[in-house]
Amino acid sequence: MITASLVKELRERTGAGMMDCKKALEATEGNVSDAIDWLREKGISKAAKKADRIAAEGLTNILVDNNSAVLVELNSETDFVASNSQFLALLSVVTKSLLASDANTVEEALKIDVDGVLLEEVLLNATATIGEKITLRRFVRVSKSDTEFFGSYVHKTDAKITVGGRTSALVVLSGGSQETAKDIAMQVASMSPTYISRDHMPQDVVSKERDIQREIALNDEVLKSKPENVLNGIVEGRLSKSLQEMCLVDQIFFKDQDKKIAQVLKEANATVVSFVRYGVGEGIEKKEDNFVEEVMNQAFGK
Repeated sequence: MITASLVKELRERTGAGMMDCKKALEATEGNVSDAIDWLREKGISKAAKKADRIAAEGLTNILVDNNSAVLVELNSETDFVASNSQFLALLSVVTKSLLASDANTVEEALKIDVDGVLLEEVLLNATATIGEKITLRRFVRVSKSDTEFFGSYVHKTDAKITVGGRTSALVVLSGGSQETAKDIAMQVASMSPTYISRDHMPQDVVSKERDIQREIALNDEVLKSKPENVLNGIVEGRLSKSLQEMCLVDQIFFKDQDKKIAQVLKEANATVVSFVRYGVGEGIEKKEDNFVEEVMNQAFGK
């Protein structure tokens, strides 16, 4: 009898999907060791060998449907695979599945049913087929009202990439127009602001940046000899400039260097409700490969 605990054990040892593990155990009369060999022979368990690899490449993507939208980052190990037709098809499936679901976390997303198969297994099968670790790193589902606009922008750097891009930005705009919303999304993608305005910035962020600017000034032989009030003025000036770069409304508009985003929004009678920006691999510590070790591993089949 094939028990749930046997299936669970085989899944943990091979990384193969639940149904594949069940088939393997049935084919080997419940012998886990033989089942592992069965999976290896079928090329299914090789996904497990890639579980500890770092997937820091890949693509981001956006899909909008009426008042709902989703922004997703799907990772691979190399940018070569990210332009692979199989990866692009997978990205499309993942994005559509997430938009149609009510999942809010990656854990919930992995349990989404995709044509009778869990998304988790879809990704494992893709890892085995494509030959690189494929992971759903993050996603966000965003809603808007009928009177608001979605602005979306996906930056493509390769003509072969038909779905998604290296950087994507999704904006919700109150008032204005679809064109303004798209412009703001392009601004977010290119200039990478952290906050909408100073009003949205936590006070501890301001305090930390002020401390940094003061420390920089005190390490300057010329500035540290200035009177306290002068030094404070310099620190506050540098603080203001630094915070402007973090705040969307204070940034210079990429289409018109004579305008700030605040002016663009005012002229369009619009306000930014929210924005999200994903850049592939940001925040992931990439592994530095040892070439000699890599050659040795390949030579000896490790």
